[in-house]
Formats: sequence, structure tokens, C-alpha cells
Amino acid sequence: MPITAHLDLVLKAEALPTAPAVLRDILADTRAFDGCLGVEVLVDSTDPAHVLVVEQWASPERDAAYRAWRAGDGASGLGELLAAPPVLTHFETSFSI
Repeated sequence: MPITAHLDLVLKAEALPTAPAVLRDILADTRAFDGCLGVEVLVDSTDPAHVLVVEQWASPERDAAYRAWRAGDGASGLGELLAAPPVLTHFETSFSI
């Protein structure tokens, strides 16, 4: 069953000029990871330091494999841009309207 992962980020003010390019590079690897169905980046319209990365995964197992890869060999360095720890939330589609 596909899942959606929300990665809620708060960027350091000094990282704002370079963050889009860094995120673009990091997320290219995310998009290429087996099981990734798509990635969107949403920027808070009133606070450009607040970013939400929305990832679609083919299954919880593929998402877990990706997270394990990022925690090891695929470490991205994203933490250097962050003013606070990221918040990861997983969602399952329970019904369609």
C-alpha cells in the first residue's frame, strides 16, 4: 500500500539563500530511490524558513529502506541547514473522496 511521508523542516536563516539548490540536489537522490513515487517541496507563504517535503512511497518497506539509507551511506548533510530537528510523519490513504 502506498504511503505519504511529510518531512517538516525549519531552516536556519543563514541557509535560506542556498537551501533551494541544496534541497534540489538532495531530493534528486530521493526521487531516484527505488519505490519513490514522487516528491514535492512546499514553502510556507508567510515563513520561507518553514518547508514541508511531501514524499510518496510505493510501500512502508520502501520508505523504511530509504530512511535506513539516509541514516547511513546516503547521509545528505541536510542537518547543517536546519534550525530545529526535522519532524517526519507518515500517512496512509484511508479513503478517497
